[in-house]
Amino acid sequence: MPGLKDATAIVGIGQTEFAKQLTASEKELACRAILAALDDAGIDPSEVDGFASYTMEETDEVEVAKAVGVGDLTFFSKVGFGGGGSCATVGHLASAIATGQASVGVAWRSRKRGSGPRPWKNTTVQLPTPAQWTRPFGLLRPADEIGMLARRYMHEYGATRDHLFNVALACRNRANQNPAAMMHERPLTRDMYMNARWISEPLCLFDNCLETDGALACVIVSAERARDCRRKPVYVHSAAQGLPAQHHGMVNYWNDDPLTGPAWTAARHLWKQADFGPEDVDVAQIYDAFTPLIPLSLEGYGFCGRGEGAAFTEGGALESGGRLPINTGGGGLSEAYVHGFNLINEGVKQLRGTSTAQVPNASTCLVTAGEGVPTSALLLRS
Repeated sequence: MPGLKDATAIVGIGQTEFAKQLTASEKELACRAILAALDDAGIDPSEVDGFASYTMEETDEVEVAKAVGVGDLTFFSKVGFGGGGSCATVGHLASAIATGQASVGVAWRSRKRGSGPRPWKNTTVQLPTPAQWTRPFGLLRPADEIGMLARRYMHEYGATRDHLFNVALACRNRANQNPAAMMHERPLTRDMYMNARWISEPLCLFDNCLETDGALACVIVSAERARDCRRKPVYVHSAAQGLPAQHHGMVNYWNDDPLTGPAWTAARHLWKQADFGPEDVDVAQIYDAFTPLIPLSLEGYGFCGRGEGAAFTEGGALESGGRLPINTGGGGLSEAYVHGFNLINEGVKQLRGTSTAQVPNASTCLVTAGEGVPTSALLLRS
């Protein structure tokens, strides 16, 4: 969208504590995060007129609006596909504000995944048409489906568990620097990783994201208004969503190539609208529900060629000071798993210069949503 580039900015971020189990309801957690984000921006709740969240969000606009005390809402939307929707919530609000449908937008995600039920336990919704080809044969959980993609990737391109460990270690090392991370004081070693129990082979315990209770939110306004807000603005330079032809969630059975996922579709649109390319990205927050999603996303977003994502992780490339520092708050693997929203907030922290694992002079950041499902992405700049 030609009118979207740098037309809006994220001016406030907020989050609750993260834990395996919190006593507050999802609604209360959402309200806490939203109020914290508005306070961070220096904007009164009564000025909010735009909302965006996920279709999987249990809280709704009506109840949140009343509880927080917002004014008349003139724009509200929900984005589907769980982790694939994170960046799209910001993109929807940026579009609404750039076109005059709203002036102050709030996006959020509140989740009690740590203490709540597993989504796949609801057997009454287990067999929509695509799932009839997977779930009767044992692919019940996302970990099982991504495990299939990981095995295919290992077979075709020679990726190994050491490459997946590189991803898990980079995220854990950054979480060890972040006091808010669930894994803050829990280092990870190669021996721990290699001897961990299987979740869905070839994915072990440390290849899987955390189970987290918590909430996060951010506030988006026009670039003009952002100059008068309390915090340094972080501009939404480009936003994109991606749903490839003949997509089949996670396993991509009907695609010509199962390893060419939604990231490739989103990336084409994302870079087409941008003034810079992958080589100009200072830091990346790449959706990491599972470690194999990182090499697949590195390829999809153009940081390396097909089949080169695993090798890209070698030599500390993903660590602080490496070729592409990633997930500098710890990501879904080691900070918290709230369907990727913590990656958005961490991107803002990096470009403000306030991250606990700050990349020196970072001015550009890629944030991605879930690979393997219809997805979305953001390019942020300071």
